[in-house]
Amino acid sequence: MRRVFISDCEGPISKNDNAFEMTASFVPDGDRLFVAISRYDDVLADIVKKTGYMAGGTLKLILPFLRAYDVTDIKMEEFSARQLTLIANIKETLQHVRSIADAFIVSTSYEHYIRAMCHALEFPCENAYCTKLEVDKYFVPENEKAELKKLAHEIAQMPIFEIPLEAKSLKDLAEPAQKMIQRLDHMFWNEIASMKSGKIYQEVKPMGGTGKAEAIRDIVRRLCVRLAEVMYVGDSITDEQAFRLVKENGGLAVSFNGNQYAIENAEVAVLSSNSIVTAVLADIFCRFGKARTMDLVERWNGEALKESPVDKTLLDRLFRLYPDELPKVKIITRGNMETLIKESTQFRKSVRGEDIGRLG
Repeated sequence: MRRVFISDCEGPISKNDNAFEMTASFVPDGDRLFVAISRYDDVLADIVKKTGYMAGGTLKLILPFLRAYDVTDIKMEEFSARQLTLIANIKETLQHVRSIADAFIVSTSYEHYIRAMCHALEFPCENAYCTKLEVDKYFVPENEKAELKKLAHEIAQMPIFEIPLEAKSLKDLAEPAQKMIQRLDHMFWNEIASMKSGKIYQEVKPMGGTGKAEAIRDIVRRLCVRLAEVMYVGDSITDEQAFRLVKENGGLAVSFNGNQYAIENAEVAVLSSNSIVTAVLADIFCRFGKARTMDLVERWNGEALKESPVDKTLLDRLFRLYPDELPKVKIITRGNMETLIKESTQFRKSVRGEDIGRLG
């Protein structure tokens, strides 16, 4: 049986949030600017459900500000290669997966970052789906640069609001957050959209949300396999539709150090600083199928692993890395979901840092 391994990039493969780090590096107060826009992105995608808007839109919304500060394609390439930080053991994990299955990456990240990552991992770029972008083609006049810099400063000074877990509409947010969203709505969809640089919003299509789901459909069409033969690994709001597509069609949806959005939509939660766990789950899924994988997860302990048909070289490596206590791997249920959200969100921050870990 031919099976397919598909993974998000930032989180399961690397520790970076490339767009956040780039904005923080090239734009004054860019860290706060990015976090504010990312929170706005979460609201549009998950609460407002803005027509035609996909999770991961932050990568589009931030681009006029990057261009205002003269960020170019070459700068993005060089920055991405220089800042690349991988999850431990991921090169070996992907090499093993590619020896037993077809492997793909489906990422919201800009293609500059994905090229750098594929080069470092010796992973075929043709098997990576990502956000296509030629930023140099977008000309920003000097007067627009000045206006965009003012808007960037205004956003960076806004308070970072929290989204309650139970929020279903804008009315469920605090009043200051509602006013902030109204201001951002006007800023992005009226002021910036009417600028020359607003062309970016029409043309750039971030690979997030439904885009990731469509990429998965494209992969299974190319390979002539069923969605039931897909294992998908993700960690954030941009993976919601991908998780649901795979899970509802009999495949395996795995959250790797995922946030609330990932835990709510995946089937298995992994909390690990090392990708060896991904390799173990992929090994048994790709060689023996979902039922055997879920059985192992349900009995996740040293004895069950030793009795399992998982590749012995992988198991030896796992037990050498974790001689005392294995990383947490759990089937997600209604009963443990709230606890896993808290544990996984906190663990995510410990692996990727507080700033990146709190992003949606």
